[in-house]
Amino acid sequence: MELSILKQIKKKAGKIFENKLLNTGSVLAIRHWELSGLIEIDLHLPSVDMQNWKQIPYIKFRVDGFSFRDYSPFGWDLETSTCSILVDSAHLGPGSRWAQHLIVGDTVFYFRPESTRQSPHPTDCVVGLGDASSVGHLLALQQLTVPVSRFDMAIILDSPQSELLRDTFSPVLNILSNYDELACWLLKQQYSIVNTSFYVNGNNELVVALRKLLKKMGYSQIRVKGFWS
Repeated sequence: MELSILKQIKKKAGKIFENKLLNTGSVLAIRHWELSGLIEIDLHLPSVDMQNWKQIPYIKFRVDGFSFRDYSPFGWDLETSTCSILVDSAHLGPGSRWAQHLIVGDTVFYFRPESTRQSPHPTDCVVGLGDASSVGHLLALQQLTVPVSRFDMAIILDSPQSELLRDTFSPVLNILSNYDELACWLLKQQYSIVNTSFYVNGNNELVVALRKLLKKMGYSQIRVKGFWS
């Protein structure tokens, strides 16, 4: 009896919380990149002002009850208030389950967008590095880099769809199968020590390893951010 009452109170409190603090949007389209584990979701977010996105934004979506996950929108369009997110569904977690069960027309709940405090250097070569969890973040970094010719990107993703993903998202998306391949790729690029800024994103272990590698190579302009499923 007491447990039932507690459940009712919790449900009522959740509805109040949802109505007062959360915004709503809708799912326009979903593309499952099954061989890579990525799920691409197009969203209509009518209450979001995308005009002033000068730093990479993130949006905290409700994925299960009172569980939330942060996703960086990319490919946003000011006039239609639409954008896309990419979810790495290869890792088990509430965010992955949420993305796997979404269908077109579903309502999504989210807090207002906030900034990751990351923005592309105004003049340097901008290089984004990461894994499947950070592709959306790096694509947002690309969108903010002007001119885009200053941008380069490499991620770890063991997928036979590498060429198709590159054709779909970005011609500078270099996809490597593992850390060793990414490290070799970095060594071959011979980026300027002085005029290159690195943005390292992904799981914590990868971020730490890449930061150490870049410092060992002599680079100092390194910004990092971790992601979880």
